[in-house]
Amino acid sequence: MSSASNGTHEPELRPLLSPRFVYRVTAVIVLLAGLTAAIALSGRWFGENLALAGHTASREPYDIFIGQDHLRLPANMIRFEAQRATSIVERVDLYLTWPALEGYSDANRDLFNDVDAPENLIFLQIAQSTMSRDMSGRLEPIYTQVFDGTPAPGPGGLTEHQVKRTSSYAGEVFLTAERNGQTPYVVRCLQADAQTLSTSADCQRDIHAGKDLVVLYRFSNRLLPQWRQIDDAIATFVKSRILP
Repeated sequence: MSSASNGTHEPELRPLLSPRFVYRVTAVIVLLAGLTAAIALSGRWFGENLALAGHTASREPYDIFIGQDHLRLPANMIRFEAQRATSIVERVDLYLTWPALEGYSDANRDLFNDVDAPENLIFLQIAQSTMSRDMSGRLEPIYTQVFDGTPAPGPGGLTEHQVKRTSSYAGEVFLTAERNGQTPYVVRCLQADAQTLSTSADCQRDIHAGKDLVVLYRFSNRLLPQWRQIDDAIATFVKSRILP
């Protein structure tokens, strides 16, 4: 005799997992997988950009107009991201390896990130000139007025001049050298001692270039013995980047 005939009913058989529940679980799994992938991709992007630290290996050329001068520069030589564009500007900041004078690349990234070897880089700031004389031209009328004491031999045949403590150059020294057929070489450097760590901006010098440009460049005092090569190389580099 069947159960129905006895007046009893068997419970309705239902699947252990309803379609709605399976759908919800599947949706959660898909969502979690998507979030995991997004986190992985964003983490990779953040890691790569953190490693770049504002650098770019792109060699895309940009036309930079400063005053009467037109320069063409690749992106990987331009120091700041905001300046990497074709534009009319007051100045542009560059950084270059020494001695190759190259911009940032995957092959030389260590040179840009090694704080213990500041002599690897030279920093340039190219702007419209606001003074009729560059640093060499300012030696006699301005700098010699603040020199103090007896000059001393410096690296690479340079002569080192201390300055008056009351002058605006206190804490610095000047180094000069005579050059045949040229104006004297002049560079300003932070006064250093055995305990002072060298940086990529210990010394600075400015020169005129193009129609109306001043090029201020900074470098480590470790490079002072190579002052002749650096000055010639910077002048040649900037000239090669100026378009007629």
